[in-house]
Amino acid sequence: MDIWKLPNDTKPDNETLIMLNNSAVSVILPVVYSIVALVSIPGNLLSLWILGFHSKPITSSIILMINLSVADLVLAIFLPFQIIYHVKGHHWMFGEGLCNVVSVLFYANMYCSILTIMAISIERYLGIVHPMKSSTWRRKRYAVAAILFIWTFTLTYLYPLESTDLTYRIEHLNITTCFDVLKWTMLPNLAAWAMFIIGLFCFFFLFPSIVTVICYTCIICTLARTSNRGGTGHERRPIKLALIVLVVFITCFAPNNFILIVHTINRLFFSKSYYPAYKLTLTMSSLSSCLDPFLYYFASKEFRKKVLEVWAKTLKKSGNYDRRRGSLFSGTFSSGHAETTENGNGYKYNLQESDL
Repeated sequence: MDIWKLPNDTKPDNETLIMLNNSAVSVILPVVYSIVALVSIPGNLLSLWILGFHSKPITSSIILMINLSVADLVLAIFLPFQIIYHVKGHHWMFGEGLCNVVSVLFYANMYCSILTIMAISIERYLGIVHPMKSSTWRRKRYAVAAILFIWTFTLTYLYPLESTDLTYRIEHLNITTCFDVLKWTMLPNLAAWAMFIIGLFCFFFLFPSIVTVICYTCIICTLARTSNRGGTGHERRPIKLALIVLVVFITCFAPNNFILIVHTINRLFFSKSYYPAYKLTLTMSSLSSCLDPFLYYFASKEFRKKVLEVWAKTLKKSGNYDRRRGSLFSGTFSSGHAETTENGNGYKYNLQESDL
């Protein structure tokens, strides 16, 4: 029974100490987080503007995508605290409470994003494979209920993080870390730790991944059977959507979740650590907030239309500027007008394309 007994004290392992002393890590992590914040904040603000104010009618899929965008935006807004933390040599100066908030939001965003992507895939599956039978279930109130369940389930599961002081003082380095040192007292025994980690892996990654892959496989097979042999182009959008979702899972979520279970089991039972690798893959998971707007583009007809509309207006304004400039300096107003008209017609045609 000793195998299930917790160690007597909490202290960082050698691999973690090496990582905390590694100056390269103090550069790589802030750079990645800075890029994510600079791309994610404007990208998701634009997504929320389009999804919330320019998508009519508001469907169940739109509600799910708004939830995903809000989660990504919240993560990006709190990333500057992580950036400062790592720039300062992994020294947390914002107190215990904010450490818990930032850490919980980071993990909650990742797991809620995975579950929301699964929900979007189910909604797409029902709408394309079973459009008539599923009309009752593809209602806004069920999407709202799904979102409430996702957040409630995730935050409840992460209660051990919420109820524990995640800061740890390392005296000989003169730093206070924020959730970089595993506190054994977070859970009562090693059996509870094993169940907690395996549950994270199964409930928040393995099961959603399987469901998402099955849904998009069925969608692609259904479209392949119903589309004409020459192809209209419409069936390619769900395929692109499936590829984006697959990229998000493979590049952002899969490495972190696989290394999490390997690292934790080795740390708990064999006194080995893969924490540096886990920390780097955890950083990669934040990249999903930059890729999700592309998911909206291929999943929502209204989102595509509004993006193309904004882009067309931008080109039109640019064309007007070029015409004014040409009339003043080169006298080529007429040729510029013809080019703008041609481009305008092209974008007008794109905006009238039908969708699934």
